[in-house]
Amino acid sequence: MRLPNRRPGKYTFPTFDHVITQEKLDEMKRELDRLLTRVRPKAISDTKRFAENGDFSENAEYQIAKGRLRGINQKIDELEFQIARAQVITAQSTDVVSIGHTVTVDVAGTKKEFTILGSSETHPERGIISYTSPLGKLLLGKSAGEKVILETATSKVAYTIVSIH
Repeated sequence: MRLPNRRPGKYTFPTFDHVITQEKLDEMKRELDRLLTRVRPKAISDTKRFAENGDFSENAEYQIAKGRLRGINQKIDELEFQIARAQVITAQSTDVVSIGHTVTVDVAGTKKEFTILGSSETHPERGIISYTSPLGKLLLGKSAGEKVILETATSKVAYTIVSIH
């Protein structure tokens, strides 16, 4: 069986929002440490073990192990890239909405809470939105008591800022 020749590719990093919380940075560092100390050494030993089986062109186990090692190396490179460029969100004054704040808003008589973080940490179901989202952009720089209107293709929704914390 002949495997296709693959051109060596340059690693391309997906777009990454450098604005993250300290918790997210710590999580990324733990994942990097796990990959470097446990996962990668095991993948290297597996690759070496399968390489001892002889002919590389017909050694499927070796090819699979090599591909897995490449994937691990790419993940390590991505994490190192992201960690090196990370900008940790620091607490600021709660006079105006900024990244890292939790905002309580009134929407048609219903109170909702949104935490504004970077796009790599969003979780809309939990009320965590990106500062680059339409609502996040509207809320940034506003004070308690101000009203913003989010216009979508089909409707307009008014949000009144109740509190910032």
